[in-house]
Formats: sequence, C-alpha cells, structure tokens
Amino acid sequence: MVEITQLLKDWRLHVIVLGIVLITEAIGIIELTIGPGMIVLLPMLFAIVFGLILYFTPIIKEKQSKNAEPIITIAVTLLIAKIGVTIGPDLGNVIAAGPALLLQEIGNFGTIFLALPVAVLLLGMKRESIGMTHSIGRESNLGIIYDKFGFESAEGRGVTAIYVFGTVFGAMFYGLISGFLATFTPLHPLSLAMAAGVGSGSMMAAASGSLIAAYPELETQIIAFAGASNLLTYATGLFVSIFIALPITEKLYKLFWKWRGGENQ
Repeated sequence: MVEITQLLKDWRLHVIVLGIVLITEAIGIIELTIGPGMIVLLPMLFAIVFGLILYFTPIIKEKQSKNAEPIITIAVTLLIAKIGVTIGPDLGNVIAAGPALLLQEIGNFGTIFLALPVAVLLLGMKRESIGMTHSIGRESNLGIIYDKFGFESAEGRGVTAIYVFGTVFGAMFYGLISGFLATFTPLHPLSLAMAAGVGSGSMMAAASGSLIAAYPELETQIIAFAGASNLLTYATGLFVSIFIALPITEKLYKLFWKWRGGENQ
C-alpha cells in the first residue's frame, strides 16, 4: 500500500492531473446530434482519453501509475458519499421504484446470453470465455473466479482481461451510450439511471453524467436512482454471480462448446 506521504510528494502526478482537468474543463461538454438522437461527450471522457495517451509516453512513469491507483479508491469513496447524501432527500421515489430496482440485476445477465454465444460459437474461445462473460468483471467478480478456478486458470485470465478492458474503456462506453439512448430512444431517463448502476463507480458516474447533461432538470433523481441501483448491485451482485450467473455460464459454455464440436473440458 502506497503511503499517503508518497502520494503527496509526487508532484509530477498532481501537475499532470491538474493539467488534464484544466484542459478537459476548458473543452467542456460537446453534444453531437445524430438523427433524432444525441451523443454527449463529457470532460470525464476526454480526461480518460488524455490519460490513456499520456500513459504510453515518457511523461507518465511507473511511479505515477502506481501512485494513481489508491487515489481512484479515494475518489470513488467521495463519490459514494455524495450519492448517499443525494439519495436521502429523494428516498421516497427510490422506495416507490423498489421492484424495478431489484429486477435491474437481471439486466446483468446480458453478458451471459449475448456475449457467451459470440465468444464460443463465433470466436472459438474456450474456458476463458466463462471468466469473461459471467459478469461485467469488476472487483468482486475477480475474487469469485480467482477463488474457484485460480489466478493462472483460463477463467482467471478471462476475467482479468475483461477487468482491465472495462477499467480502461468502460466509463467511456457508458458515457457515450447512455447519452445516446436517452435522446434516441423512448426509454425514460430514470430507467437508464437504474441501468447505470452496474457495480462500478466510474461507469455509473460517466453514464449518469451524460443523462444529467441531457436532462438537467432531473439531476437529483438521476443521481439518486443510479446510486441506489449501484449500491444494490454491490449488495446483491456477489450472491447473484456465485449462485446464479456463474453456474448458468458454465452450463451454457458446455452446451455451446458441444454444439461447436469441441471435446469435453
């Protein structure tokens, strides 16, 4: 664990982050109209792109990369605290949508029924597809797969790949798709806010940010519903993955692999 004093002394990291923030805030929100819909590009998306580009340059060294990791945890903690404060005044509306919030966990099965057939039947992936598609592959899912199959297993490599990919591109994708769906489809923005709570603070923030940009008059409700959905996913997602999602993924994998003509694994 990196000591706090080391983080404070890393002037290069703070200068780089400050520079990215100033540049992205100066760019501001960019709205791209596509037909009846709209894609909202937030400063957070630009910050992710700039940070990714700088990571592959000599400007960012290994020290800054390691020191940045615990800061993300601190930032997400502040985000969750803000969400808790926002949920309180709007708690009545959140409770009224209780059944919908509870059922939103079913939406996470989309990774199984949509991605697994593509991975096995079309791309010919083997058991790494189980780790890749049983969930969106966040921290709790890493623990489940590592505990059951091992870090060096095919399943472990699969979930690790998705975790890294989601960390780099997840927030960017959610920020783009949520704003587009909010303006292009008849889906209510609060239903999209519920869908934003997938168990990732950064992804939820990017998605809810785009929704707020499209519907600023619903800001408090969007934050409340997205935050409540995300907290429920944290609470129930682990058990759903262990007892439902992972067993279904394993059974479907065996079925799809058999259809493909592969040997039993």
